[in-house]
Amino acid sequence: MRLKLFITGAVQGVGFRPFIYRLATQMGLKGFVLNSETGVVIEVEGEEGKLRSFIERIKQEKPPAARIYSMEFKFLPEVGYREFQIKKSQKSGEVQVAVLPDLATCPDCLRELFNPQDRRYRYPFINCTNCGPRFTIILSLPYDRENTTMREFKMCPECLKEYRDPKNRRFHAQPNACPACGPKVWLVDETGQTVAEEDEAVKEVCRWITQGKIVAVKGLGGFHLICDATNEKAVRELRRRKNREEKPFAVMFKDLNQLKEHAYLSPLEEIAVTGVESPIVILRKKKGSTLAPSVSPDTETVGAFLPYTPLHHLICREVNRPLVATSCNITDEPIMKENSEAIEALGSLLDGALCHNRPIARRCDDSVVRVIGDRVVPIRRSRGYAPLPVLLPFKLKREVLAIGPHMKVTVAVGKGNRVFISQHVGDTDNLKAEEFLKETVADMLKLFECEPEVVVCDHHPGYFSTKLAKELFKDRVKQIYHHHAHAVSVMAENEVPLNEEIVAVTFDGTGLGPDGTVWGGEVLKAGYTEFERLFHLKQFKLPGGDKAVKEPFRCAVSLLLELGVEPGAWLKGLEREVSLVKQMVEKGINSPTTSSMGRLFDGVAALLGIKLKVSYQAQGAILLEEAASGFHTQEHYPVVLREGVIDWSEMVEALLKDIEKGVSVNEAAAKFHNWVVESTVEAVKEALSAVNCRKVGLSGGVFQNRILTEKLSRRLREEGITVLTHQIVPPNDGGICLGQAVYGGLA
Repeated sequence: MRLKLFITGAVQGVGFRPFIYRLATQMGLKGFVLNSETGVVIEVEGEEGKLRSFIERIKQEKPPAARIYSMEFKFLPEVGYREFQIKKSQKSGEVQVAVLPDLATCPDCLRELFNPQDRRYRYPFINCTNCGPRFTIILSLPYDRENTTMREFKMCPECLKEYRDPKNRRFHAQPNACPACGPKVWLVDETGQTVAEEDEAVKEVCRWITQGKIVAVKGLGGFHLICDATNEKAVRELRRRKNREEKPFAVMFKDLNQLKEHAYLSPLEEIAVTGVESPIVILRKKKGSTLAPSVSPDTETVGAFLPYTPLHHLICREVNRPLVATSCNITDEPIMKENSEAIEALGSLLDGALCHNRPIARRCDDSVVRVIGDRVVPIRRSRGYAPLPVLLPFKLKREVLAIGPHMKVTVAVGKGNRVFISQHVGDTDNLKAEEFLKETVADMLKLFECEPEVVVCDHHPGYFSTKLAKELFKDRVKQIYHHHAHAVSVMAENEVPLNEEIVAVTFDGTGLGPDGTVWGGEVLKAGYTEFERLFHLKQFKLPGGDKAVKEPFRCAVSLLLELGVEPGAWLKGLEREVSLVKQMVEKGINSPTTSSMGRLFDGVAALLGIKLKVSYQAQGAILLEEAASGFHTQEHYPVVLREGVIDWSEMVEALLKDIEKGVSVNEAAAKFHNWVVESTVEAVKEALSAVNCRKVGLSGGVFQNRILTEKLSRRLREEGITVLTHQIVPPNDGGICLGQAVYGGLA
C-alpha cells in the first residue's frame, strides 16, 4: 500500500527530512519526503504493518528539536516507487500561511504544571510553542500575539524574556503567559456570585463535582458540562436538564491507565486517543466498568478522551474519577463560548461555572473518531483538526466557498490545491445554529482572505444553507446534488486523478435527487463534475417526511404496505398510530418517495422491535449494528437486483419469516447486514462495466457502521476492486463541503 502523511510543526530546519530518509530506507520503504509551504509531505510504499510501524517510529524517534503539531495520514493505492528520495521543496508561487489547530498539552508543560518548584505550578493556561490554543484564539493573520485574543494580556518581564529567546521552547509562543500576567479562572455558584478565584476556584469546582454537582468548565472552544461519570444520580440529572434522553455522553479520563479500566483499546485506538489532536474515540465498554449506566444507556460503547488543556488535567487529577464532559448547550444548539452564556444557564442547566477571561475567538466542539477496518475514521472533524486543509492532487480553477448541507454542517474554502475545512457547525435547524453558520462563513472568508468566484450549496431548496448562499452571494451560487457531493468528497480525499471516474456507493439518510425524490441508497458513476445513477435501492414511501427519521416505525409501516402485509400485526403497541400512518401512505399524504438506505436500516430496526421511536439521530441503525455484532454468520437474506434496482422485497419477506420462526434479533440483524453487503457487491460488479476503472468509493453516513464498512470493503477487495474510504473527513454530511468545494472549483 501507499501511505501519505501531512505533518505540520517545527519540522523544517531540524534534520527532519534526513531522519525520514534514514528511517524509510532502514525499514525498506520506497517513496519520498519533501518540505511544503505548510510543513512536510511524505509518501512511502510497503506492507501495511510496516507502514503503521513507520507512523509510530516517526513519533517516537523524531529529531530532538522537531515538534509535531499535527499528523494527518491516509492509505492509498500504490504507484510503484523504486527508491526513497528527499525531493526538492514544493513552492506554489505564493506563501501559504498555516492556521494551526489547537494543540493538546505537551509532556514538558505537563511536567511543569505539576512541579511545585516551577513558577507555573498549577497554572491553568500553561503552554509553549509545542502546545496550547491556536485556531480558537486567532483573530486574523499573521499569527502574532496582537492578532489573537491574548492581545489584552501584556507579558511580564520573565515571560517576555522567554518569548524573545530563540533557545527557549516558548520562543514566539503567542499565548505565552504565567500567573503574574496571564488569564485567570474564577468560580461562580448557581446564583451568579463569585465564590473562589484562581487555584482555589479549581479546587472548589473539583469538590463540587465529587459532591454530585453539574458544572460548566470553560475550555478551548467553549464550555463543557461536567459531572462525575460514576455517579448515576448526577448523570441522570444532567440528562434531564439537557433534555438528552439516551444519546451517549463523552467521558474524559485522567490518563490512559484509568481509561483502560473502563474500555477496550486496540493498538490503533490507543494511537488515536493519545494523539496530539486528542479526539473523542468511540470504544467498547468493559463489562466491569463502574461508569454510571446512564452515561451510554442503550449501547455497549463509550466515547472516551483524555484531558487536552492544563485546566482539564488539573480537574481530572484532583477528582481522580472519570468525568462526563459534554458540550455545554441545550441539545442541538451550538456550544456556549461566552461567560455570559454560561452564567445565564445557572440554576436551570448548571450548579456553577468555572469561567476564565481569555476570550474564545470561535466555537469549536471536540472531534470524534472511530476505528473502522484498520482506519481512523472521523465522525466529527473539529478541535485538533480544523482548519487543516485537505491537499488535492490538482489545482482548483478558482477560489471557492462551500457552505455545506443541512445536517452536520462544516464550511470549506478552496484555494489552489488546498481545501480548508471549518470546525463542526452542526445541524442548522434552529436560530442559534443558523447564526453560527453565518458566523463561520464570514470567519472562514476573513481568515483565509478568500474572495470566492463561486459559492456552492446543495440543491435542496428547503435547506437553510441553500437559502443563505442565495441570499448572500446571489449570482455566484452553483449547486450540486447531495450524493454527487459525497462521491466527489471521497474521490478528492483519495486523490483520484482529474480525468478518472469511479463507482461511488453513497448510502445515507436523506438527500434530494435530480428526479425530485429523496435519495440515499445510490450506486453512481461519478466524476468530479458529472455523475450518473446506475443503481438505487428500491423506493418506498416516507410517511410524515422528516418525522419518519424520529419514528422509525413509520418506515416499517411503509415497507410492509409495499409488500401487501398488514402492518398492525407486526408493530404491537402502536395500533392507533400505525393506522394513521397507513392512511397517510395509502392516500399519499405527506409521504415522499425515498431510496434511502438509512431509512431502510430504521425500518428493519423497527420490525425487529429494536427501536420504534428514537431519541437521537440514527439511534435505530446504531442499535441494529450492535445487535448484529453479537452474532457471527455468513448467511444473508435473498439478493435481488432488477434493472438498476436493489430490491429489498424478498429480504423483508425472509426477515418476517425469521421473526415468526423465533430467530434471534442478533441473527436477523447480522443476516440483514450481510444482505446489504452482498447486494452492494453485486450492484457494484454490474456498475463497473460502465466505468473504465476498478475503483469504488464508499461515502455517506451509513458507512459509519463498522460491520458494514469492514465486510463490504473486504468483499470488494476479494473481487479485485480498489476500495476508497474516508480517512480525513467524515463519511457523513460533515464531509460534504469538501465535495462541494472541489466541484465548484472545477465545474
